[in-house]
Amino acid sequence: MKNGFPMGGAAATERPFDDAVALARPAGGAPGQYVGRTSPAYANMVGPFGGITAAQALQAIWLHPDRLGEPVAFTGNFAAALADGEFTIDAQPVRTNRSTQHWVLTTRQRDAEGRDSVVYTATAMTALRRDTWRATDAVMPDAPAPESVPPTRRVKRPAWLDRYDMRWFAGAMPLEWNGAEGEDSVTRLWVRDEPPRALDFASLTALCDVFFPRVWLRRARMTPIGTVSMTVYFHASAADLAAAGTGHLLGQARGHAFHDGYFDQSAEMWSAAGRLLATTHQVVYYKE
Repeated sequence: MKNGFPMGGAAATERPFDDAVALARPAGGAPGQYVGRTSPAYANMVGPFGGITAAQALQAIWLHPDRLGEPVAFTGNFAAALADGEFTIDAQPVRTNRSTQHWVLTTRQRDAEGRDSVVYTATAMTALRRDTWRATDAVMPDAPAPESVPPTRRVKRPAWLDRYDMRWFAGAMPLEWNGAEGEDSVTRLWVRDEPPRALDFASLTALCDVFFPRVWLRRARMTPIGTVSMTVYFHASAADLAAAGTGHLLGQARGHAFHDGYFDQSAEMWSAAGRLLATTHQVVYYKE
């Protein structure tokens, strides 16, 4: 342990996600300041998996003693790839109304020269949800039962992929990187945390980022990419997430436009029971 949170990777614990989002209050720190550490269990090709960075920021809101309600909207902006090691998150409620609360978050690390550097920023809104009329215009995609779809396995893969049980049944990763353009960039899969854990807002946030880059599917070319901004809209309460339990979620993602070095991605996350839990949107940089 260091600063109140576990060190080590997935091999050292049976709770890799909980360890990755564990935050501690630094001694003498201002209200809303938390210290965390990148997790080897969620390492990506460059820096950590973006979904875990977003989940860590949301966790800072969840732990804040002045938090009002549950997350409704969250937008994170990736200013730079996090380096392995310690980081600090400053989570501040900048406006609190009777039933809504608005947040600004900043994640910082020391750079190679020892300077305090901003690596991630976010805004969020939480709210006290009230029981009202509800309807869902979006339609859950048709899907085979998750147990009928074999888990996806690849020999060479970043560590974070081992933290999810992914079962693609449409729009899987290209088998050949031959530059052949596909007709669309739609992916559908069943996915859950590995090892399984009860769904909460932090883990749902990370799950919203499990889709591989749409430009790879569209072009079958290993183009360098990086998410610039990611937004999650939560359409479920904590009780709805508890009802989803440790089961697989149905995810669907598609890109809309690819041009001038950037593309977007929209996705939906459904419970197996047919509840729309979240919609998410990204803007991603790609390099020619």
